[in-house]
Amino acid sequence: MQLVVARIGRAHGIKGEVTVEVRTDEPELRLGPGAVLATDPAATGPLTIESGRVHSGRLLLRFEGVRDRTGAEALRNTLLIAEVDPEELPEDEDEFYDHQLIDLDVVLADGTEIGRITEISHLPSQDLFIVERPDGSEVMIPFVEEIVTEIDLEEQRAVITPPPGLIDESEAVVASSRDEETGEAASGDDAQASGDADEAPKGDA
Repeated sequence: MQLVVARIGRAHGIKGEVTVEVRTDEPELRLGPGAVLATDPAATGPLTIESGRVHSGRLLLRFEGVRDRTGAEALRNTLLIAEVDPEELPEDEDEFYDHQLIDLDVVLADGTEIGRITEISHLPSQDLFIVERPDGSEVMIPFVEEIVTEIDLEEQRAVITPPPGLIDESEAVVASSRDEETGEAASGDDAQASGDADEAPKGDA
């Protein structure tokens, strides 16, 4: 099975290095020196990683045969693809490969159906589930422990506890209205307190 493990970004320096947007939880394994990766577009590869290092929090790679900035820039936006055994599992039991998560049913803790995972979006700050709802619309759910409380591969489902507004916009409206009412009440109390304070000195005088 082929999995996208990274996307090549801009050239770095003049010696052929490129920045990389990592899309795997195991970069040491998938993007280590000597790794041979297929590419999309296919004509760009295969590419063999010659060396890698972390610079200012970003992974930099150099590929065999790429020796200057021009060659590195030509690789920009290329996807790097690794061949992975479908039966292989991540070393950490709390980590999952994309292919394990695609097509999982997404449900609330009470069993209410939310939709089905159609894509995993890997962002620098966090991963997102792209979930197709029964009506055909899509919702993005952050793959964080506070929201995704359980991944059950046997039952083929992901259990979530979304905050107000993440799934149903009407919930966000209700929550917002409550906040506004609370704010108005607080403002009224402050105004009354301020008025009382203003009157006190006059009484003393």
